[in-house]
Amino acid sequence: MGDGPRGIQILPDYFAASTSGSGSPSTPSQASSSVTELRSQSLTSSRRRLQSARSMLNLFNLRGRLSWKLGANGDEKVVLSAVEVESLRSEIADLEERESHFKAQLEHIDEILRSARLSGYLYLRMRWAALPGEQPPIDDTEVDDWLPRYIVLHGSCIYLYMKATDLSPQDSTLLPDVVEVGRLPCLTLEDETTRYCFYILTRHGLKYECSSKSKIQVDSWLEALQIDCKLALDPDNLNEPKA
Repeated sequence: MGDGPRGIQILPDYFAASTSGSGSPSTPSQASSSVTELRSQSLTSSRRRLQSARSMLNLFNLRGRLSWKLGANGDEKVVLSAVEVESLRSEIADLEERESHFKAQLEHIDEILRSARLSGYLYLRMRWAALPGEQPPIDDTEVDDWLPRYIVLHGSCIYLYMKATDLSPQDSTLLPDVVEVGRLPCLTLEDETTRYCFYILTRHGLKYECSSKSKIQVDSWLEALQIDCKLALDPDNLNEPKA
């Protein structure tokens, strides 16, 4: 029995309006909270833009030399003297010059990749062969003087660059001057990795010794040089020598 008159049972009101839900109207406090949140987001965005502008100025190394003042609306403004303006123009011109240089480097690399027969980094060292009547050179095979060089086989030349981004080669050799190419014994490095080697001998007695950790790369260079230099395919030069 309920609390009402005898015979009548009072049940809870299951059809009461819900106080929560997506369709319920916003109260004044909720509207105020939303406006505050939007203002906070706008302020955060403005601060980020200001920090981005400041970081751009830091790129010019001018942050310590600039005078910052507050404007009428509270924004920070930069006050530059004539000397500072001229310094800024000079640094912008310097950046534009560097940009032009980097663009030229990219165009140079693009030209090499499109037109060169072969190109890539190889470890390189140079040796001079003994001329007739001279004593054989001292055995310096254990000397670790291998240096990375970017080598390009293009047209009738082999170009040697310090880096792939260099606009001018450090050295070059004409293919008609190459009299012999072949393999050299493999090198075993301290970390137990193997480096495959080959050589390029010119008629002037200059010997380029090249090496790479990639056997496929070495095979590609040997095959291309044998064909382009019109050298006989000597089986002893093509087969892997014993270390």
